[in-house]
Amino acid sequence: MAKKADLKAIKKEVDELINKIKQWNYEYYQLNQPSVSDSVYDQFYQKLVKLEQQYPQFAKPDSPTKTVGESVKTSQLKKIAHQTQMLSLANAFNKDDLIRFDQQVKKITGQTKISYVCELKIDGLSFSVLYQNQKLQLAATRGDGSFGEDITENVKEIKTIPTTLKNNFSNNLEVRGEVFLSKKDFQKLNQEQKRLNLPLFANPRNAAAGSLRQLDQTIVGKRKLNAFLYYYINALNDGIKTHSQSLEILTANNFNVNQEWKLCHNIDQVWSYINKYQKLRNNLSYEIDGIVIKVNDLTTYQILGNTNKAPRWAIAYKFPAVTTVTKLLEIFATVGRTGRITYNARLEPVSLSGSTITYATLHNGDYIIERDLRVGDTVEIKKAGDIIPEVIKAIAKNRKSNSKIFKKATNCPKCHSVLEQVIAEVDQYCVNTNCPARILKSLIHFCSRDAMDITGLKDKTLERFITLGWIHNVADIYQLVNYRQEIINLEKFGEKSFNNLSATILKSKRNSLERLLFALGIRHVGEKTAEVLAKNFKTLDNLMKTKYENLATINDLGPVIATSVIDYFANQDNKKLIAKLKAAKLNFTYTIKDSQTKQIFINKTFVITGALSKSRDYFVHLLKDYGATITNSVSRNTSYLLVGDDPGSKLDKAKALNVKIINEEELMLLIKNDD
Repeated sequence: MAKKADLKAIKKEVDELINKIKQWNYEYYQLNQPSVSDSVYDQFYQKLVKLEQQYPQFAKPDSPTKTVGESVKTSQLKKIAHQTQMLSLANAFNKDDLIRFDQQVKKITGQTKISYVCELKIDGLSFSVLYQNQKLQLAATRGDGSFGEDITENVKEIKTIPTTLKNNFSNNLEVRGEVFLSKKDFQKLNQEQKRLNLPLFANPRNAAAGSLRQLDQTIVGKRKLNAFLYYYINALNDGIKTHSQSLEILTANNFNVNQEWKLCHNIDQVWSYINKYQKLRNNLSYEIDGIVIKVNDLTTYQILGNTNKAPRWAIAYKFPAVTTVTKLLEIFATVGRTGRITYNARLEPVSLSGSTITYATLHNGDYIIERDLRVGDTVEIKKAGDIIPEVIKAIAKNRKSNSKIFKKATNCPKCHSVLEQVIAEVDQYCVNTNCPARILKSLIHFCSRDAMDITGLKDKTLERFITLGWIHNVADIYQLVNYRQEIINLEKFGEKSFNNLSATILKSKRNSLERLLFALGIRHVGEKTAEVLAKNFKTLDNLMKTKYENLATINDLGPVIATSVIDYFANQDNKKLIAKLKAAKLNFTYTIKDSQTKQIFINKTFVITGALSKSRDYFVHLLKDYGATITNSVSRNTSYLLVGDDPGSKLDKAKALNVKIINEEELMLLIKNDD
């Protein structure tokens, strides 16, 4: 029996694992920006499972092992309740796990022979789509299994998902599947992100998830998302007895079903299928990360039942990562815009999955210590999500006797100030707001499109201006007008470039408060949180004066964000920065139309066509501010067609369907009459 002191340490470890995995879930499901690979996640998750089994007194009701996915409370998309709970799958990592699964199925059902359907596990975003009277009515993400996000309009932009069915189904049909992005389209998307100086997506799954959860469905249409459907809900009620038969019926009715599935009559045939596709996975045009195995006989599903988060009639076999070995030459730290320290490895160059790897991520100091990684070690590396190189472990038997144990950095690698680490968090931070590395990355973030949108200040230009001593913090951007002649005289600049830069800087001053809050780079305050803060406090002065208790009780915030906001505005350097921005006459007020009194186009759908006096994006944002929904195609559900010059075929279709047609002047008149 464990001693009291040991139990205290075990409880602490369980709590830390729960918090760590919850954070990773948030990054994966909500931000679409996972900070660790699937293999690292699985390793820590299985560790938590074992500890909770050994010490059930320390398990919590909201532990990630007892919940599905991640709550959608932070999303701007509408929340939808699933008619049938949308569970995740238990994982298998080797043949023994599959044998145990097979034995459990036989034991519960009392059958000696079980057939399984094997399907490729597509690395994308799970979703459910509901059809009523043969028409697509509703689509939602998995969310936490009980509630998902409404992605109906976005799903309609995916060409492989039918919007109208044949009369072969009952009036209510629910089908589930996976939205994904092909490898080719993923590469094209990242090339476009790079051209626009936007962050690159880590892998196709993140790109698909981020695209599907956009508020503007026109983005979905441009990104060429695809989908495979794999589960016919209530097929048994419609007279279908097997899963294989349901896949055949879905295929016959124009649903895009992945045709690599196979009916296997025992677990050995399942294992052969797994081995086959483990070798073929790189030849596919899309990413897969394993194989899903489902009992074929639908009549046994109710008998087998579910755990609190996964069905007992299915399991997911996870492929091991493709790995290689090389030498770890150096461990070094870098600083992000919020001051977070990321550790990296410089490696002896090695080929892996078609590319030469020289550097890899080591995440944080705890990650290195837990794996006892040392400079000079022979290490095993893999590509996280087949994209980001990651060091997995050291080959200890090859280690030199004089190798030095790794110790976390105590000072910032750039400004040398003492690093800080918050209790119960793994990351270290440089808290010096004058750190050169933080300044550059905070400037890049401040000028980015989703923040203040100062398009004339790219990364290289900012570095140049910092070197010349013209910029020390984000407030100095608004003093660049004082360097007019110097900027004009720079190579690759000129009067036109300066005038364009000045115009974008001036325009940014008018941005609504939520964009400024996001641009400031307050820790834990992303776009969605910035919007919540701006809506609740209306002005920056109100937010700066508020107390922790007021923040912590607001929906979608909570104690971590509340603490971060209070700490940010308590910092004297940040106060001085805000004062400079105020002196530069930036807007500190939430200027988006009040949704309760100004949303004159609520429940109205607009289609925009033709050349207008301003960009399409301008009118999209304007209409959305007044509550409108924007779609790409004209239908009987379209409320207004906004037309400019050369409107094309959409105008003809609108006339045929008696859709209200208005021009730019008539739109402005509608808005003016309401104000």
